[in-house]
Amino acid sequence: MSYLIDSENNDYLLMGNEAIARGALEGGVHVVSGYPGTPSSEIIETLSDAATERNLYVEWSINEKVALEVASAASFAGLRAMCVMKQNGVNVASDFLLHLASSGTRGGMVLVACDDPGALSSVNEGESRTFARLVEIPLLEPGDFQEAKDITKWAFELSEEIRNLVMIRSVTRMSHASGNVRYGKLPHTDAKADFRFDGPLTDPETGPVISMLVGASKLQHGPQQEKIKKAAAIFEDCPFNTYEGPEKPELLIITSSACNLYSREAVHLLNVRDRVGILKLATTWPLPPGLIKRYLSCTEQILVVEEVLPILEENIKILAAEMAHETGPKTFYGKNAGNIPSVGELNPDIVVSALSSILDVEYRTISGEFVKKAAALVETGAPARSLELCPGCPHRASLWSIHNALAMDGRNGFVCGDIGCYVVGLLPGGFNIVKTLHAMGSGSGVAGGFGKLKQFGMDQPVVAVCGDSTFFHAAMPALANAIHNNSPFTMVILDNRGTAMTGFQPHPGIPVNAKGETVPSLDIADICRAMGAKVEVRDPFDLEETRQALHHLIEHEEGTKVLLLRQACALSPERKGKQRYRMNVDEEICIGENCGCNRLCTRIFGCPGLLWDKEKGVGRINDIICVGCGVCADICPAGAIRKEEVV
Repeated sequence: MSYLIDSENNDYLLMGNEAIARGALEGGVHVVSGYPGTPSSEIIETLSDAATERNLYVEWSINEKVALEVASAASFAGLRAMCVMKQNGVNVASDFLLHLASSGTRGGMVLVACDDPGALSSVNEGESRTFARLVEIPLLEPGDFQEAKDITKWAFELSEEIRNLVMIRSVTRMSHASGNVRYGKLPHTDAKADFRFDGPLTDPETGPVISMLVGASKLQHGPQQEKIKKAAAIFEDCPFNTYEGPEKPELLIITSSACNLYSREAVHLLNVRDRVGILKLATTWPLPPGLIKRYLSCTEQILVVEEVLPILEENIKILAAEMAHETGPKTFYGKNAGNIPSVGELNPDIVVSALSSILDVEYRTISGEFVKKAAALVETGAPARSLELCPGCPHRASLWSIHNALAMDGRNGFVCGDIGCYVVGLLPGGFNIVKTLHAMGSGSGVAGGFGKLKQFGMDQPVVAVCGDSTFFHAAMPALANAIHNNSPFTMVILDNRGTAMTGFQPHPGIPVNAKGETVPSLDIADICRAMGAKVEVRDPFDLEETRQALHHLIEHEEGTKVLLLRQACALSPERKGKQRYRMNVDEEICIGENCGCNRLCTRIFGCPGLLWDKEKGVGRINDIICVGCGVCADICPAGAIRKEEVV
């Protein structure tokens, strides 16, 4: 664990998230909380490894709002705290975030939000930067891996100087790429938590911590805005805002975050360093007006390079309009002008394309003929591969049973989904059963709404699916609402024993915490029964038992029902490397394409552990990746797939 080495001025290769974690350690953090979500998860995992040695409290919270509340308690008691989440989580935390920004903080407090441009690991590429302006807190964006560490350390100092939360925004390529990082010294702190509340009501240091006095906004909103003005003044001399290029550039690039790296590479590739300057901003909200004015005065053309929405671009344009009488008219390029796309990740090629068109510089790329040949090879040479669940995934068995139960019911039933590996239920790999997909827990909320449409003639059975971590994160309120309002839908909870999609982080249903310590676990079935739902528990690998339970619950039209399907993920520590059955195919019995639907096992059920032997016209087992769950033996109509129990 090189990020725990207590030495100065040595370089280490760190992932961006590890650099952020190291920065928190150098900043003297005491309490860290968060909810797992790619690309942010490694920050908490790194700090959990350091928790014992550095005397930290590190927690995987039930959701992002609670995580922010847990971290704030430490700040209120004078400790330094950090809260970590991905961009979707900031939406979940936003209710408390709005209040926290108003009440202010005491010990240094940092919110790290890791965005996912291109939605590489998300169902959207939502912007967390908008929240900084919305709730009026400072926003910092590191432009390389060294800054990821250094800015995190500085953010705690900034927070204590302005007595408010500071937000750091990372992106996928900053969080998950790696670079050299020079270490600073790890502090030795013996901090003692002490929450003071004996002072006057309006004293932010000694009084009660409240977000707003009713009817007296000037007493708190006014000081809050003074804090953001103080941050803007500090940002004027921030060492993390840097410029490189000529004194009077023909074109000024203003950029931040990983786009700084893309911009520098593009300028290098085009060899236009004598024509183009790069102003890299680490302090992207509030913008330091004096700094912006200084560089706007040096040029007439500005290209703003950022991911994803033109937030930085629009804020700069506002300042440029206010300063126009001093800096003169400017021509802006960027997303609004169409030079830079407003969706997806950026890369050096995109910035090169924008620069070459603005500067009229010819850049020789790969030939069009090469592109055509490469595309043809992909179409003809590479096998098609759809999004699939892993071999032996219990979700495949669960979705198979739900699909068959709804088909046999015959009333055009459907499934409402949410976020997890089971989003594959939208696709052929999940049998196309999921028909709505939104936020975590929303499948159950939407299904509860559908369940109340009987009075308008709707008689379709409604099923919701959610994971075990999602149940605790966001589906419990939806279930409580449905039970209270007597909504007749079936909630299927896919309990695979951990937050599997992001790396098996624990949740309240697991008897360990972020440090691996034994803690009380909450039984999902008992919770649902206590809430008043009719509950059944099954093993999804037992297809017949699962199907019968589904039929029973779907046909029982009164009230809210819960089917808990319990089976550990094939990649979990609980099952990994352990094979229950040894699988094989009896080629004499296999009827291949004559099974009634043209290869039920490999084309329809679609487990990657099943292969089609074209020469023999039979299915076979991929012994390398088969995990021996045994489900394929139960779906084979000819009984050709055999399972032998491994002793």
